[in-house]
Amino acid sequence: MTNIGTMDTQTETLIAAGKPDSVLLLACGALAREILDLREKNGWSHLDLTCLPANLHLYPEKIPDAVREAVDEHRSEYDEIFVVYADCGTGGMLKKTCDEIGVEMVQGPHCYSFFEGNDRFAEKADDELGTFYLTDFLTRQFDAFVWKPMGLDRHPELRDMYFGNYTKLVYQAQTDDPVLVEKAKECAERLGLKFEHRFTGYGDLQSTLGKL
Repeated sequence: MTNIGTMDTQTETLIAAGKPDSVLLLACGALAREILDLREKNGWSHLDLTCLPANLHLYPEKIPDAVREAVDEHRSEYDEIFVVYADCGTGGMLKKTCDEIGVEMVQGPHCYSFFEGNDRFAEKADDELGTFYLTDFLTRQFDAFVWKPMGLDRHPELRDMYFGNYTKLVYQAQTDDPVLVEKAKECAERLGLKFEHRFTGYGDLQSTLGKL
Protein backbone atom coordinates (compact mmCIF):
# COMPACT_ATOMS: atom_id res chain seq x y z
CA MET A 1 0.00 0.00 0.00
CA THR A 2 1.32 3.41 -0.94
CA ASN A 3 0.49 6.72 0.70
CA ILE A 4 2.46 9.35 -1.17
CA GLY A 5 0.59 12.44 -0.05
CA THR A 6 2.02 15.62 -1.56
CA MET A 7 5.66 14.81 -2.07
CA ASP A 8 6.80 18.34 -2.83
CA THR A 9 5.61 19.76 0.51
CA GLN A 10 6.52 19.09 4.12
CA THR A 11 4.78 15.74 4.24
CA GLU A 12 6.04 12.37 5.29
CA THR A 13 6.09 9.65 2.66
CA LEU A 14 5.55 6.01 3.47
CA ILE A 15 5.68 3.03 1.17
CA ALA A 16 4.71 -0.47 2.20
CA ALA A 17 5.12 -2.12 5.57
CA GLY A 18 8.05 -4.02 7.01
CA LYS A 19 8.60 -7.49 5.60
CA PRO A 20 11.39 -10.08 5.68
CA ASP A 21 14.55 -9.27 3.71
CA SER A 22 13.39 -5.74 2.95
CA VAL A 23 15.45 -2.59 3.37
CA LEU A 24 14.01 0.64 4.70
CA LEU A 25 15.24 3.82 3.06
CA LEU A 26 14.98 6.65 5.57
CA ALA A 27 15.19 9.68 3.33
CA CYS A 28 14.86 13.42 3.06
CA GLY A 29 11.43 14.36 1.74
CA ALA A 30 13.12 16.38 -1.00
CA LEU A 31 14.30 13.09 -2.52
CA ALA A 32 10.98 11.25 -2.41
CA ARG A 33 10.09 11.61 -6.09
CA GLU A 34 13.55 10.60 -7.29
CA ILE A 35 13.66 7.54 -5.04
CA LEU A 36 10.18 6.50 -6.13
CA ASP A 37 11.20 6.85 -9.79
CA LEU A 38 14.33 4.77 -9.29
CA ARG A 39 12.43 2.15 -7.33
CA GLU A 40 9.85 1.76 -10.09
CA LYS A 41 12.28 1.84 -13.02
CA ASN A 42 14.59 -0.75 -11.50
CA GLY A 43 12.02 -3.02 -9.89
CA TRP A 44 13.50 -2.52 -6.43
CA SER A 45 10.41 -3.84 -4.66
CA HIS A 46 12.48 -4.85 -1.62
CA LEU A 47 13.26 -1.18 -0.89
CA ASP A 48 10.64 0.48 1.29
CA LEU A 49 10.66 4.21 1.85
CA THR A 50 9.80 6.59 4.64
CA CYS A 51 10.67 10.27 4.43
CA LEU A 52 11.27 12.93 7.01
CA PRO A 53 9.82 16.38 6.24
CA ALA A 54 11.77 18.20 3.53
CA ASN A 55 11.73 21.42 5.54
CA LEU A 56 14.26 19.93 7.97
CA HIS A 57 16.81 21.34 5.53
CA LEU A 58 15.94 24.74 6.91
CA TYR A 59 17.03 23.49 10.34
CA PRO A 60 19.92 21.08 9.69
CA GLU A 61 20.80 20.88 13.38
CA LYS A 62 17.54 18.94 13.86
CA ILE A 63 18.28 16.28 11.23
CA PRO A 64 20.47 13.94 13.36
CA ASP A 65 17.92 13.63 16.18
CA ALA A 66 15.07 13.19 13.69
CA VAL A 67 16.97 10.39 11.97
CA ARG A 68 17.78 8.74 15.31
CA GLU A 69 14.11 8.80 16.35
CA ALA A 70 12.94 7.38 13.01
CA VAL A 71 15.53 4.57 13.11
CA ASP A 72 14.43 3.67 16.63
CA GLU A 73 10.81 3.61 15.50
CA HIS A 74 11.37 1.30 12.52
CA ARG A 75 14.38 -0.81 13.52
CA SER A 76 12.35 -3.81 14.68
CA GLU A 77 10.54 -4.03 11.34
CA TYR A 78 13.59 -4.29 9.05
CA ASP A 79 16.83 -6.20 8.72
CA GLU A 80 18.51 -3.07 7.37
CA ILE A 81 17.88 0.68 7.41
CA PHE A 82 19.75 2.99 5.06
CA VAL A 83 19.76 6.77 5.55
CA VAL A 84 19.30 8.69 2.30
CA TYR A 85 20.79 11.95 3.49
CA ALA A 86 24.21 13.35 2.81
CA ASP A 87 25.77 15.59 5.49
CA CYS A 88 23.28 18.32 4.54
CA GLY A 89 24.75 21.05 6.72
CA THR A 90 24.96 19.04 9.94
CA GLY A 91 28.70 19.55 10.25
CA GLY A 92 29.42 15.84 10.52
CA MET A 93 26.85 15.26 13.25
CA LEU A 94 24.60 13.11 11.06
CA LYS A 95 27.49 10.78 10.24
CA LYS A 96 28.34 10.59 13.93
CA THR A 97 24.73 9.75 14.77
CA CYS A 98 24.53 7.08 12.06
CA ASP A 99 27.74 5.49 13.35
CA GLU A 100 26.36 5.47 16.89
CA ILE A 101 23.10 3.77 15.91
CA GLY A 102 24.71 1.42 13.41
CA VAL A 103 23.24 2.50 10.07
CA GLU A 104 24.85 3.62 6.83
CA MET A 105 24.14 6.81 4.89
CA VAL A 106 24.76 8.36 1.49
CA GLN A 107 28.27 9.70 0.96
CA GLY A 108 28.85 13.36 0.16
CA PRO A 109 28.35 16.84 1.62
CA HIS A 110 24.88 17.41 0.12
CA CYS A 111 22.50 16.30 -2.61
CA TYR A 112 24.06 18.69 -5.16
CA SER A 113 27.24 16.69 -4.82
CA PHE A 114 25.81 13.20 -5.14
CA PHE A 115 23.49 14.20 -7.99
CA GLU A 116 26.52 15.54 -9.85
CA GLY A 117 28.60 12.58 -8.73
CA ASN A 118 30.74 13.18 -5.63
CA ASP A 119 34.07 12.81 -7.45
CA ARG A 120 33.02 15.10 -10.29
CA PHE A 121 31.57 17.67 -7.89
CA ALA A 122 34.80 17.73 -5.87
CA GLU A 123 36.84 18.31 -9.04
CA LYS A 124 34.74 21.35 -9.92
CA ALA A 125 34.43 22.77 -6.41
CA ASP A 126 37.19 25.37 -6.67
CA ASP A 127 35.76 26.73 -9.92
CA GLU A 128 32.21 26.94 -8.64
CA LEU A 129 32.57 28.79 -5.36
CA GLY A 130 30.08 31.41 -6.54
CA THR A 131 27.45 28.94 -7.67
CA PHE A 132 23.93 28.48 -6.36
CA TYR A 133 22.39 25.09 -7.11
CA LEU A 134 18.86 23.95 -7.76
CA THR A 135 17.58 20.39 -8.16
CA ASP A 136 14.23 19.35 -9.62
CA PHE A 137 12.68 19.53 -6.16
CA LEU A 138 14.10 22.96 -5.32
CA THR A 139 13.07 24.31 -8.71
CA ARG A 140 9.48 23.20 -8.10
CA GLN A 141 9.56 24.50 -4.53
CA PHE A 142 11.73 27.59 -5.02
CA ASP A 143 9.34 29.97 -3.30
CA ALA A 144 8.72 27.66 -0.33
CA PHE A 145 12.33 26.67 0.29
CA VAL A 146 14.37 29.65 -0.95
CA TRP A 147 12.44 32.84 -1.61
CA LYS A 148 10.14 32.96 1.41
CA PRO A 149 12.47 31.49 4.08
CA MET A 150 15.07 34.10 3.15
CA GLY A 151 12.48 36.85 3.45
CA LEU A 152 12.84 37.91 -0.18
CA ASP A 153 9.08 37.91 -0.67
CA ARG A 154 8.85 40.68 1.93
CA HIS A 155 12.21 42.36 1.46
CA PRO A 156 13.46 41.90 -2.12
CA GLU A 157 16.19 44.43 -1.42
CA LEU A 158 17.97 41.71 0.59
CA ARG A 159 18.73 39.81 -2.60
CA ASP A 160 22.02 41.58 -3.27
CA MET A 161 23.14 41.03 0.31
CA TYR A 162 22.43 37.30 0.15
CA PHE A 163 23.60 36.67 -3.39
CA GLY A 164 26.11 39.41 -4.04
CA ASN A 165 29.00 36.93 -4.04
CA TYR A 166 27.24 34.47 -6.37
CA THR A 167 27.75 34.58 -10.11
CA LYS A 168 25.57 31.83 -11.53
CA LEU A 169 22.75 29.42 -10.83
CA VAL A 170 23.22 25.81 -11.91
CA TYR A 171 20.08 23.78 -12.38
CA GLN A 172 21.02 20.13 -11.82
CA ALA A 173 18.21 18.39 -13.66
CA GLN A 174 17.25 14.88 -12.64
CA THR A 175 14.68 14.68 -15.41
CA ASP A 176 14.33 16.07 -18.92
CA ASP A 177 11.49 18.51 -18.32
CA PRO A 178 11.36 21.71 -20.43
CA VAL A 179 8.85 23.25 -18.00
CA LEU A 180 11.29 22.89 -15.11
CA VAL A 181 14.12 24.31 -17.23
CA GLU A 182 12.08 27.44 -17.87
CA LYS A 183 11.17 27.71 -14.19
CA ALA A 184 14.84 27.36 -13.20
CA LYS A 185 15.73 30.13 -15.68
CA GLU A 186 13.13 32.33 -14.02
CA CYS A 187 14.65 31.57 -10.62
CA ALA A 188 18.07 32.64 -11.90
CA GLU A 189 16.61 35.90 -13.22
CA ARG A 190 14.92 36.60 -9.89
CA LEU A 191 18.25 36.13 -8.12
CA GLY A 192 20.17 38.16 -10.71
CA LEU A 193 22.42 35.23 -11.63
CA LYS A 194 23.65 33.70 -14.86
CA PHE A 195 21.92 30.43 -15.71
CA GLU A 196 23.37 27.02 -16.50
CA HIS A 197 21.31 23.90 -17.17
CA ARG A 198 23.21 20.73 -16.30
CA PHE A 199 21.51 17.36 -16.75
CA THR A 200 22.88 15.13 -14.01
CA GLY A 201 20.23 12.45 -13.80
CA TYR A 202 20.29 10.68 -10.46
CA GLY A 203 24.09 10.57 -10.16
CA ASP A 204 25.49 8.65 -7.21
CA LEU A 205 22.01 8.25 -5.75
CA GLN A 206 21.21 5.60 -8.34
CA SER A 207 24.46 3.67 -7.92
CA THR A 208 24.23 3.86 -4.12
CA LEU A 209 20.70 2.52 -3.98
CA GLY A 210 21.58 -0.07 -6.59
CA LYS A 211 24.08 -1.61 -4.17
CA LEU A 212 21.26 -2.27 -1.71
